Amino acid sequence: MAQRNIKLVVAYEGTKYHGWQRQTGQTTIQAVLEREAQRIVGHRVKIIGAGRTDAGVHALGQVCNFLTDSSVPIEGLRKGLNALLPDDIYVVEASDVPLDFHARYSAKTKTYVYRILNRIEPDIFARRYLWHIPLALDVAVMSDCLAMVQGTHDFSCFRSSGSSNRNPVRTLFRAEVSQDAEHKLTFLFEADGFLRHMVRNIVGTVVGAGLGKIDKERFQHILASKDRTMAGKKAPPQGLFLVKVTY
Repeated sequence: MAQRNIKLVVAYEGTKYHGWQRQTGQTTIQAVLEREAQRIVGHRVKIIGAGRTDAGVHALGQVCNFLTDSSVPIEGLRKGLNALLPDDIYVVEASDVPLDFHARYSAKTKTYVYRILNRIEPDIFARRYLWHIPLALDVAVMSDCLAMVQGTHDFSCFRSSGSSNRNPVRTLFRAEVSQDAEHKLTFLFEADGFLRHMVRNIVGTVVGAGLGKIDKERFQHILASKDRTMAGKKAPPQGLFLVKVTY
């Protein structure tokens, strides 16, 4: 059987997992997917993800791929994986793709959303999926700050230490925030790539502006500084979702 390249689109709730990437002694999304895929195809596989989501971060459309010489039908593979996987990981789509497809390096853009509940009362049933902030946020100020990060910039000030990315320049095509009638804020970010904790660091700093701790001029200075110590705290992981990867 000729070698095949299998592409998966996967949704998962990241609460119980130590992120996407395989780590010794930790339960991760990649490790669980590899374990169950190996049971189906009959040999060890290395699954490559489009993005290395952190511990507690969720995904609606994580994309990954792996090579196999198994002849198992593609829909049978998808159904088999979903029968074996825990109920907080689900394979939405499976397809055969060209051998040169790479989930990470072939990606053109990635889209993340970050969700905040901005009211005094918490939502105990949604606490795993949003950041509860009981103090009033100025959404207009936050929107103005997000407009500043759109475009191509050196995002060093929003990059956490330990990043493997040597080039800190990224292009943010969309960076916006909206609020619904239930006081839920949704931040949307679409870029050609993201640095380590970049979205969470931007959100944390923008929230500082929404709370009146940072004015718009200060925010502009932070972006230009390329200095992580100038920016605000990192937003917690549970509000972050990898929504879509485009190719």
